[in-house]
Amino acid sequence: MSKTKKRPSGHPARTAAPRNGARPAPGRAPAARPAGPRSAAGAWIAGARIRTLTLGVAPVAIGTGAGMVASDFDISKTLVALCLLVAIFLQIGVNYANDYSDGVRGTDDVRVGPPRLTGSGLVPAKRVLVVALVFFGLAAASGLAIVIITGHWWLLAVGAAAIAAGWFYTGGKHPYGYYGLGEIFVFAFFGIVATAGTTFILAGDVNFEGWLGGVAAGAIACAVLMANNIRDIDQDRLVKKRTLAVLIGRTASRILYVFWLLVAYVVLAFFALIYPKAWLVFFTLLLTVPATIIMFTARTPKEYVTVLKLTSFFGLLYGVGLGLSFAY
Repeated sequence: MSKTKKRPSGHPARTAAPRNGARPAPGRAPAARPAGPRSAAGAWIAGARIRTLTLGVAPVAIGTGAGMVASDFDISKTLVALCLLVAIFLQIGVNYANDYSDGVRGTDDVRVGPPRLTGSGLVPAKRVLVVALVFFGLAAASGLAIVIITGHWWLLAVGAAAIAAGWFYTGGKHPYGYYGLGEIFVFAFFGIVATAGTTFILAGDVNFEGWLGGVAAGAIACAVLMANNIRDIDQDRLVKKRTLAVLIGRTASRILYVFWLLVAYVVLAFFALIYPKAWLVFFTLLLTVPATIIMFTARTPKEYVTVLKLTSFFGLLYGVGLGLSFAY
């Protein structure tokens, strides 16, 4: 007979059954959870998913460089900081909202990645929800400051759409992330909208650097999402979470992951013809080549987590590098 272990919070450990009624396949036990944070503080930090914050930083960096070009290098540092705060707060809010929604729905009961706040039972679900709403509120407040400074009140509608898209990714009765539409959200909001929006806020216009840079940022965000979802294919099938990776299968998903990386590099090659320093960003191949090799040979969740880390770091270096190549 196995001994009952204690959770960090002091509650007995339990084998959680999926809250949506899903059960593991006959004869197959739920995947064992990896060791998680040993404290509530560690759990909150892990729940913020720090490595995904590159999805917010990269488009703002590219958009800032594009904005400097469009405005003859006369931009407001205050607006740059506010754009960055909007992106980071929104990303953290989305991460906590996903943690809450997947946790109460039971999706995380069979996950193989790092334990989540809600699904693990370490933090009450309502507390996770409140923190998610707080970060959405901080993003909204930062966006409101931008609107007041620039006078572009219609941007409030864009911000509201971004927050709504972040919530309904896994929240609500029919979350679109459960129907293979997650990539559309990240490409649109963490790619085009974040990059072109930053350019417009800083320069009052969007040049081709802003639009095309948004395509690259969106492609990288899709690659990060795909790396995450490929890791969870088997578990997502059990709980009927139909991500794009689940719908098209592991092999096609791996190919699509590489496709997104190629899109980013094709855009980079184009910009390098105009901005010579952009060629330096190709040093990021030192990250993406190993990531691609691991992606096609991976057999364990840990290997896919490595791909996710490499891809996220690539996104940060790519965004900052391309933005700097525009600016200097």
